[in-house]
Amino acid sequence: MQMNASPGSKLPAGVRARPASEFEERVVQIDRVARVVKGGRRFRFRATVVVGDRKNRVGLGIAKAGEVQGAIQKAVAVAKKDMITVKIINHTIPFAVNTSFSGADLMMKPARPGTGIIAGGAVRPIIELSGITNILSKSLGSNNRINNAKAAMRGLRLISETDISKLTDRIAAVAKRQAAQASAQTVATEPANGEPEPGDAAAAKPAGAPAKAAKKPAKRVSAKATSAKPTKQAA
Repeated sequence: MQMNASPGSKLPAGVRARPASEFEERVVQIDRVARVVKGGRRFRFRATVVVGDRKNRVGLGIAKAGEVQGAIQKAVAVAKKDMITVKIINHTIPFAVNTSFSGADLMMKPARPGTGIIAGGAVRPIIELSGITNILSKSLGSNNRINNAKAAMRGLRLISETDISKLTDRIAAVAKRQAAQASAQTVATEPANGEPEPGDAAAAKPAGAPAKAAKKPAKRVSAKATSAKPTKQAA
């Protein structure tokens, strides 16, 4: 018999401690399904479980059983057998991807640090357990949780199967070119040593030079004042 032992607690005699699993389990959905057979309907439970290590491995499992606990255990086993390794760069996916499964249509895009996980429904536990911390996603189709979960797994599988070595080289080249352009612009805008900036009149004058007196504007003389008045002739 095996039991999960908490730190510092003692187990009864004859009981072995179950080793701690490296994977975290998250139950996405549990449904009661029915199958019509001769004489009536047979009810079972279907469990959808996500398993991941929050590093770069994640898996999705769906299984059925007569009891809820049995369905969850079977789904965990299926998820561990069908795990994928996600390629993560700077805590996000390397490129945007649009995937669909049945009626579900999902869009996922990389995000800057500090954005967080913008996802909901069945997509969020898959993203969290895969180790991605910054991502933008949007469900554009059906709201079915199983279809959305499978669409998310299909998108992450597509990313994991893509060779991103050329993509990372291209990103590095673009970043290097942008840095060179920015440095060239800063050098062009900075003035040379010892030369005053254009428009800086105070810096252009040498120290101790007398200031020139401002010219007073000339007075404008009206035409009436300049014209001579006619003199009266003596009779």
